[in-house]
Amino acid sequence: MAGIALDLSLLVLGIGVLYFGAEWLVRGSVRLASSIGVSPIVVGLTIVSLGTSAPELVVCVVAALGGNSDLAIGNVMGSNLANIGLILGLTSLVRPIDVQSRVVWRDMPIMLLVTLSVIPLSLDGELSGWNGILLLLFLPAYFAFVFRSVSNEPSSASAEHSRFAKESANSSAAMRGQDVLLILSGSGFLVLGGYFIVEAAVGVASALGISQVVIGLTVVAVGTSLPELATSIVAVARRQTDIAVGNVIGSNIFNIAAVLGATSLVKPIPIPESVLSRELLAVIGISLLLFPLLRRGWKIEKWEGAVLVAAYIGIGFVLLGPMSQ
Repeated sequence: MAGIALDLSLLVLGIGVLYFGAEWLVRGSVRLASSIGVSPIVVGLTIVSLGTSAPELVVCVVAALGGNSDLAIGNVMGSNLANIGLILGLTSLVRPIDVQSRVVWRDMPIMLLVTLSVIPLSLDGELSGWNGILLLLFLPAYFAFVFRSVSNEPSSASAEHSRFAKESANSSAAMRGQDVLLILSGSGFLVLGGYFIVEAAVGVASALGISQVVIGLTVVAVGTSLPELATSIVAVARRQTDIAVGNVIGSNIFNIAAVLGATSLVKPIPIPESVLSRELLAVIGISLLLFPLLRRGWKIEKWEGAVLVAAYIGIGFVLLGPMSQ
């Protein structure tokens, strides 16, 4: 019991270190990018989403290096489930989320396409290094698409964004140095937190006889999704609801393309058929649930957020039931 208590304490510590690391990385990246003239909208669609997905990336790479690839695939699937069901659901319970129609017809289909790509890429039972290269090559194309789409749209920056951009433009070299320090410190904390989480999760799984996939799908997945939750709640509190939805969708795209892609380059990731028929199907199902909810007036109401949370809990019981037997 003492060993399990120690592992759980290490897990909580790792999640805390991971959270602050992601917070510093995102804050420093956004301020630095804005200070050199990058649009806040582009920063939100790319850097923020990539930054909040950094915990998943670190945890999965550390897990792969330690020979615990099962933890990696469980973490990604669980994080993507949590991003939609738990994070969007809880965020909309705080305040209804307005969504632009382009998010439904442009960004969500891309998220689904990337998620579905796991099926043909893993037909041989694993994601190999070559599969990882293909996933990673999608990212530059996605970045280019986002930049081009945003550049063709009229500016809709809010007064807060305009003020932030003006302040950033006047930032001194010292301030930029502070931003770089934040980025480096955040990256270091991410690595340290990722190491703590993987060590603790493997210890708990071994002590209790639980599959690493289950640990990755639950505790680790929710823990590494804390940055998305924090970012989305802050965005909604500031009435920047587009950022909340964009952050979740962007993070889900990065989790598949960047996290699984980079991890499989470190070490091929075994993809059991059960993952394709259960966990991946669950991610696709809860993603499809967003379409009818958003189509009703381009808004996620509070009761619809409750539906997403209930769906997440229900899917959890379905997925974990057979695993616990």
